Parts: sequence; C-alpha cells; structure tokens
Amino acid sequence: MLEASLAGQLKSLLERLTLPIELVSSLDDGPKSAELAELLTEIAAMSDKVTYERRDDDARRPSFAVRRVGTDIEVRFAGIPLGHEFTSLALALLQVGGYPSKEPEELQQQVRDLDGELHFETYFSLSCQNCPDVVQALNLMCVLNPRIKHVAIDGALFQDEVDGRQVMAVPTVYLNGELFDSGRMSLEQIIGKLDTGAADRAAAAIDGKDPFDVLVVGGGPAGAAAAIYAARKGIRTGVVAERFGGQVLDTMAIENFVSVPYTEGPKLGAALDNHVRQYDVDIMNVQRAAKLVPATEGGLVEVELESGASLLARSVILSTGARWRSMNVPGETEYRNKGVTYCPHCDGPLFKGKRVAVIGGGNSGVEAAIDLAGVVAHVTLLEFDSALRADEVLQRKLRSLPNVDIVVSALTTEVLGDGHKVTGLTYQDRTTETAHTLDLEGIFVQIGLLPNTEWLTGTIELSPRGEIVVDDRGQTSVPGVFAAGDCTTVPYKQIIIAAGAGATAALGAFDHLIRTSAPAEDSVAAVVR
Repeated sequence: MLEASLAGQLKSLLERLTLPIELVSSLDDGPKSAELAELLTEIAAMSDKVTYERRDDDARRPSFAVRRVGTDIEVRFAGIPLGHEFTSLALALLQVGGYPSKEPEELQQQVRDLDGELHFETYFSLSCQNCPDVVQALNLMCVLNPRIKHVAIDGALFQDEVDGRQVMAVPTVYLNGELFDSGRMSLEQIIGKLDTGAADRAAAAIDGKDPFDVLVVGGGPAGAAAAIYAARKGIRTGVVAERFGGQVLDTMAIENFVSVPYTEGPKLGAALDNHVRQYDVDIMNVQRAAKLVPATEGGLVEVELESGASLLARSVILSTGARWRSMNVPGETEYRNKGVTYCPHCDGPLFKGKRVAVIGGGNSGVEAAIDLAGVVAHVTLLEFDSALRADEVLQRKLRSLPNVDIVVSALTTEVLGDGHKVTGLTYQDRTTETAHTLDLEGIFVQIGLLPNTEWLTGTIELSPRGEIVVDDRGQTSVPGVFAAGDCTTVPYKQIIIAAGAGATAALGAFDHLIRTSAPAEDSVAAVVR
C-alpha cells in the first residue's frame, strides 16, 4: 500500500509511541474500503503498540478511528488520508499514542480549558495544501480535550455530503452541525473563535511590551528574512503577522528557490518559522496591523493593531505581502466559497464532472485550467486581453485538451447564482461589445495580486498600484520605516526575491539605527578635548 520509503519513515515514527492505540474501521464492499483495510493492516504491523479491528460502527464508510486504548480519546478520518493528509495521519497516530505536541503550552492549556461538547467535521481534499493545518489542529484538540470530537472527511469520497451541504471550498469546518468557518486556520485562530477572551488577553500582553529596535510587520519570506538578519545583529527584534508564512502557504509546487529543487508552500512556511525561532525573535501571530504612526520627537514608530494593542519600535520593516486580486463584479462576494474560489488545487476535486470557468490567461490561469481539465467536465478560460499571456509551452498544452474552450477579449461582468451557489457568469466581448452568458457551477479566479497596503494610505508613499515605494536599501518615504517583498515596488514578485529584499531592508534598518543613535559631533569633540 505505502511506498517503501514512506512506510520506513512511518515505522520509525511509531517507535516513539508510549501508549497503546487501536485502529477501528467501518467499511463496505467497495474498492476504497479494501484499500483502507490494507493501509490499516500495514500500519498495525509496524508497531506492537498498534492494533487493528473492523467493527463497522460508523455510518460513513470507509472511515476509521485512531483511539487510545481504554479511553475516549480518538480522532477519526472518513476516507484514506494520503496525499497532503498523510502527515495528519502520522501526527494523529503519534499524538493519540502519547507523543507530545510541539505547540506552545499556553495554547494547549487553552484547549484543555474549553467547556462544552464540541463536535467538528472538516471537509478536505487530498490535493489541498491548506487543509492539513486545520485537520491537524482539530485532531490535536481531540487529544488534549476528550469533550472535543473531530472527523476529517475526504469530500471526493463523500460527494453526497458535499452536495447536500453545498461545500464548494476546502477546508470547510462544521461545529455541532452548523457551519463554523472555511479556509486555512491555525490552532490559535480556532481557539480565538471558541475562546472569545483569548483575543483580549493577547492584546493586553502585546500592549505591555517594551519598544523593539526592529519590528517586522508580516511573516512571509520577506518578513522571515528580515527578522533573521535583524536578530543576528543582536538587537531587540519582533515580528507581528496575521499568519506566519504568508501567501507562500497557499503555493503548491516551488521549483525555483535556489538550492531547493522542489518543495511545497506549507513545508517552506514551516521551515521559515523554524528558522526564525532559532533566534531571539518575539513572534506575535494572528495579529493584523491597522495603522502606522511615524516617529515623533521621541524617535519611536508606532504600529496600531486591529486588536486595539499598539507596538513601538525604533525602526519598522513592512512586509505585508499581497493577496489574490478579486474581479470586483456583482455576485463575486456573495458566492465566494459557494462556487467562486481562488485555489484550483484545493477546491478542484469538489467540482468533479461539473462545468467551470477560469478567469485569467497568465501562467497561473492557464496552469489552473490544465489541472482542472483532468477533473471537471469542461473548462472555459476567459482572458481580458486579446491574447493569452502564459508561457507558450503552457498554451500549447492547454490548446491540446479536448474539454477546454478559450475566450479572449472577455470582460467578466457578473457572477450568477440561485442564492445558494454559482449557476453561471456573464461576460462582454470587448471587440464587439456583445454580452454572453455561461452556465457553470464553479469560477476559479486567477488574475494576479493586490498588495496588502490599504492601511498605509495617506501615511506612506504608495505607487498607483498601491505598492510601497522603496529605494535600493528598502527605505520608504517615512524615516525609520523600511519595506520588502510583494507589497513593494520591487518589480518581480518571487519568493527568493522577497527573501533577498527582506535581508536588504533589515540591513538598511540596522544602518539607520547606527546613524540615528550616534552621538552628536559636539559631544564627540568634547570627549576628545
């Protein structure tokens, strides 16, 4: 069932088990049930602390529980957690088997203190790189607090549930039968939604912090590099980020990060986090910046957060990155995650056998259309320009696919729906100005990036595109404030360029600190005399 190398890694991990666990399956006569039984039998043979039994005690089939023997601590999977979810399976085995989590102890205690019966259901797809974070966080909560239950459900195998609940984006989480949230969520974010006092406590703790020498706003590749370079100078460094790792967490395959032939966004994000934590850096996660206040006579720049807390610093590095650009047409917001989506890798399997559109003819759009063509019934790619802008090799591949139509000079004008889900879209032919309607069930938007800089308007110089204007040292128009990465005017939005720009901004900030803290010439002259 498992490849030899993967089986060897899992067997080695299972040597860390300290408590016995049992794998309990519910199966039917289908091929997927046979496949799951083979996987669970193979896992049980890897350790004398693991047993396997088929009991058929759950309505979802194929499914199984990972249960701590003699307790009510368990996590459950409906489906076969391979692909991106194999790590979730390995962690579930370890944590149910007594291996401690590496999450901060204060977070774990918050989970233990949660009251009430909490029953979570998470719909995922095996191709989704965002889903494992949510699945693993909720699984850990089950291990820490037996009043919490969780089942991770492969939406591709349980299509009737997906259709019945109109799940059109993953991960989608239900709590006690009601929609809880969708999209990537960290353990901190989930706890924050359950424990309403957590945000206030975090804000109070942040508000009481001493000023930093360098405060980095944003935790993507640029922010991580800036924090490392600043911390290595031995100065007080802090990072405040909405989610550490930034947009790289939403990236599938990364093959152009020099010296790393291949990796995936979540892995690189975890590596960035781990590297920064090797230094004395104060990381404040799940915090969004709201306002920048330039330094006054006191010499300290202030960053106000949406939580109400404020941070002070002698210098600030802005690395807030960018997000997917929206079409800004009627119906788009209303049907977001109800057919309008921005991640073909994550949500594509939910549209198996359906008709979809891809908006955008650059590399991202054409790659999305190629990937989706292997899953859905039909793809229509709409491009605003008069020709596709993707690399020629990608265009040739796209044109070779029999279930793809390409429409250029197309201006999307409205997303159509029935109040619950997408039913189509309208577009205008820019050459003839005629209107057209497409009947479809999914719209994948791939039209570039928008810098996360709205909160800086009127405070710092921005380009017409909303990018932070910087010089070759990363300096902005505000003294002591530097910037790096996709939120700036640096022309090429690449991970490696962002990381290099982060290092440049940190060195620029350090040089600024040296120069602004140097004694006045009169003072030096007095000492010499």
